[in-house]
Amino acid sequence: MENMSEEYAHINGWGVDADPENEPTYPMKKYTGDDHRRLNYERPQLQPETVEVLHSNERPGVSAVFGTSVPPSGLSGIVRRYSFKYSEGSFGHWIPLLLADRINVVEGIIDDFKRGHIPNILAEKGWKAEWKYNRSGAVKKILVAAAVTTALVLWLSRKKKKSLI
Repeated sequence: MENMSEEYAHINGWGVDADPENEPTYPMKKYTGDDHRRLNYERPQLQPETVEVLHSNERPGVSAVFGTSVPPSGLSGIVRRYSFKYSEGSFGHWIPLLLADRINVVEGIIDDFKRGHIPNILAEKGWKAEWKYNRSGAVKKILVAAAVTTALVLWLSRKKKKSLI
């Protein structure tokens, strides 16, 4: 051990925890010996998979605990399954997941209409609170949305007129 500390002495902070009296939890921590046994524990029974669970292709299996309330379904599920073919470090994984979330919102609204419920989208998006606590931000969002919509309508109507000529 002495040899080892000399070998790595050039590294800042090497061996700061070697002295138990200089350890941050000393003297409050009661050493029971369990610190050295924590790596040899018996793994508890894993949560059973009752629905489809998507997991990273970088791991051999699913994590010990996972959500089962909303399994992947519909078009958003197809996009999610596609994204899990790629590594978590790539845009091929995250961009489709963002797209799947947006698609899932639309699927939820369609599902509400199917069940006979008319969603109050402005309330669900928090526009009342936005108007109360960030009025200038709300006005800015409304103006930008109106400008983009107007530009899109003008661009599409101009294209149709050109095709008629």
